[in-house]
Amino acid sequence: MSRRSLTLLKNLARNSNASCIQTRSVTYMPRPGDGSPRAVTLIPGDGIGPLVTNAVEQVMEAMHAPIYFEKYDVQGEMSRVPAEVMESIRKNKVCLKGGLKTPVGGGVSSLNVQLRKELDLFASLVNCFNLPGLPTRHENVDIVVIRENTEGEYAGLEHEVVPGVVESLKVITKFCSERIAKYAFEYAYLNNRKKVTAVHKANIMKLADGLFLESCREVAKKYPGITYNEIIVDNCCMQLVAKPEQFDVMVTPNLYGNLVANTAAGIAGGTGVMPGGNVGADHAVFEQGASAGNVGKDSIVRENKANPVALLLSSAMMLRHLQFPSFADRLETAVKKVISEGKCRTKDLGGQSTTQEVVDAVIAKLE
Repeated sequence: MSRRSLTLLKNLARNSNASCIQTRSVTYMPRPGDGSPRAVTLIPGDGIGPLVTNAVEQVMEAMHAPIYFEKYDVQGEMSRVPAEVMESIRKNKVCLKGGLKTPVGGGVSSLNVQLRKELDLFASLVNCFNLPGLPTRHENVDIVVIRENTEGEYAGLEHEVVPGVVESLKVITKFCSERIAKYAFEYAYLNNRKKVTAVHKANIMKLADGLFLESCREVAKKYPGITYNEIIVDNCCMQLVAKPEQFDVMVTPNLYGNLVANTAAGIAGGTGVMPGGNVGADHAVFEQGASAGNVGKDSIVRENKANPVALLLSSAMMLRHLQFPSFADRLETAVKKVISEGKCRTKDLGGQSTTQEVVDAVIAKLE
């Protein structure tokens, strides 16, 4: 046999052996004890909240995920979040919650805003992206909206000066503006995102939004590898519905972020499939990304047809936050497979499936 033939046979054998070896990437190297079960505070909330949080509980149990829930009954009409609930969140540092109803008018403050303020959850993150198999008007949408969570108009700082005259205060500080800008650029840097867009109305609110922009510009200089640009909020909304694929990471003051996130969610497939979370230096609360305060129609609750996808994906974000990435990957993959197949979808996605049917389908796809 010629030398060339021997060389070919050796290469063939080497390639054959290599193809039999299954490789698995190292997601991360855990420290001793990282696999210990973690306690998570669970607030089912109002309306569809108990349905979708129960969906998460079932999937976590089916995956044997290393977490357990401390469940508390909280309603949006309470005057305050009970002290034992706040103590649990501070102890566990992580919370998963369903929607809490915020009464319109009447002087009752939002428990969602209370949670963000008391725990200093200064960054709200909503990921709006196309799900394979779910038809939408626009393709290639993958937007992360990062919104300042503790000040601005949305903070609810208002009072009646005299009967019939109300002052609603918009407070913007350099400290909070720099903090949220740094978080947005850090998120983009660590997640291989290429562009950060600051949303503002500095052409009218020259001092308040001007300070926000000034802070973003200062932080942007420290991240030369990331493209930075700015857009006025009204033009931003128009650009979102016309050409959303141009946006990557968006950083906004409090009120604008709520509007932009819901608009982006509607473009990418609806609020029922968009995950989100609120994070601070010490604590994190995960919930449906867009319209988290929208607890759903009574008919949806009666028919058990609430869409659990958004909270399931939010719980995957939570698992990654807790440094359980393989569990997060399994959950996200299973949810995406169910959506892609199209056999099990709730009414908001064009189907007639119940919440439980979607849960069962997701569990069946877990690997």
